Amino acid sequence: MTLFSCLASPTRALFALWALLLCLACIWNAVSAAVKKRFGCAALALALFAPVYFLWQVIFDLSLFGVSKDASAVTSVICDIAWLWWLMAMAVLTLAALMLLKRNLRYDRDHITPGAIKLYLDKVPCGVCCFCKNGRVLFSNVCMNRLCAALTGTPLLNGSQFAAAVGDGIVESEGKVWRFSSREITLDRETLREMIASDITSEYAKTRALEKEKAELSELNAGLREYYASIGEVVRRQEILQAKINIHDEMNRLMLSTAAAKSNDTAELDRIFALWEQNALLLCLQAGEKSGARAAESVEKLAHALKTRVKWQSGVPDELTETQKELFACAAREAVVNAVKHANAKEILISFEKTETRVLCRFENADAGTRGEVRFAGGLANLEKLAEKQGAAVSAENNGNFTLCIDFPVQSKNEGGKPDGV
Repeated sequence: MTLFSCLASPTRALFALWALLLCLACIWNAVSAAVKKRFGCAALALALFAPVYFLWQVIFDLSLFGVSKDASAVTSVICDIAWLWWLMAMAVLTLAALMLLKRNLRYDRDHITPGAIKLYLDKVPCGVCCFCKNGRVLFSNVCMNRLCAALTGTPLLNGSQFAAAVGDGIVESEGKVWRFSSREITLDRETLREMIASDITSEYAKTRALEKEKAELSELNAGLREYYASIGEVVRRQEILQAKINIHDEMNRLMLSTAAAKSNDTAELDRIFALWEQNALLLCLQAGEKSGARAAESVEKLAHALKTRVKWQSGVPDELTETQKELFACAAREAVVNAVKHANAKEILISFEKTETRVLCRFENADAGTRGEVRFAGGLANLEKLAEKQGAAVSAENNGNFTLCIDFPVQSKNEGGKPDGV
């Protein structure tokens, strides 16, 4: 049988290449198993690497020195074995290396390994980075590396510097909006910092649209509140207009009645004159409400109709403008109506306090009888809205005596840039 040393040089070279490939396979199996923390499999791969490397070294010595006396004794003994034994040994070592390789590949498919985690995190649409306190990056996926290069212009080499650059906030990059968040984690008794970059482009756009719609809705609600506050005033003006129409019709009827009345019928003339006087008083009342000059008369009329009495400490101050007197009349009517409706009051006290810049009007009902918080609703709410338009303030308190206050600002007579006496 042919000895291994007697084989042709190309055949020995083929065996050498075979042994070299087996060495590389054993090294890959050992490193792959060690990375996965399968130290038993790594030790087995290293044990298999030893005979393969030994055979490759024997072939290398044979090619270098031949069968001369310069070759080592071990090389001479091993090379004097029949080549079939070499073939069987190489086949057994190859089969063992293939079995280890298959086991490693199957482990990757059936178990969670660091490589599998890295592959998965590179495919997720968010950025992930983990680094130590000194900034040394332990892990970062492709997305985080790309974001760091886009935002800072440098590769992700120091996690602390990158975290300080972006912070825990919202950053726009690559046509998308990213939210960066970080937290501290403990791994193997070491405190690490984890940073996550989430793609919130769609959520951010929806939030901006929602904020815009909310602002528009707030403006609409403000307009509606103003409209509701003015409904009472519109109704009052409509009622006044209708009253004027009725008075106008009545005046026309009286004129016709007066023209048709007989001069010698005293009773008929007295009745017509009484109607003329009544309509004249109504016209004066309406004109007073419009101009604000007869606010006191309008309040007295309303109190008389509701069977209560108004007590004035003084007249309506002249410092109030016509518009403010109209608001005073509205407040007085509201105070009288509420006093009669809620407390069946028999007397309402109206008083004024004047300063150089303010006029405070008080409507006090001494028959309230109860205490508690006053809620501005209905007429009081509308009155408050009307007062805000004039810069006035409406307040109320119920400490046994219900008091409605309205504070008017008074414009100084010297305002407008002109000194006294000019």
